[in-house]
Amino acid sequence: MTIDKQTVNRIAFLSHLKIDENKIEEAQDEFNKILNWVEKLSEVNTDNVEPLSSVNENSLVCREDIVIEKNQADKILANAPVKEYGYFVVPKVVE
Repeated sequence: MTIDKQTVNRIAFLSHLKIDENKIEEAQDEFNKILNWVEKLSEVNTDNVEPLSSVNENSLVCREDIVIEKNQADKILANAPVKEYGYFVVPKVVE
């Protein structure tokens, strides 16, 4: 599979990227290099290889949660630059 200029423009549109006209060929080459690399990965023999959930086999040490002080919301919200109805107000990130 290869990426053409039309596909580069479509990818740029869908990912909200601005690619200058003089950089489209460069982006096309980069996308094709990535696809070639992924195709090489499919050639690797993974028979008899167990799937991993993590490359780190250590388990996390868990501790018991102990409540030291209760009802600290007012003290915590005192640090908030903007608060409303007992909650932090943060900028909207999803439209």
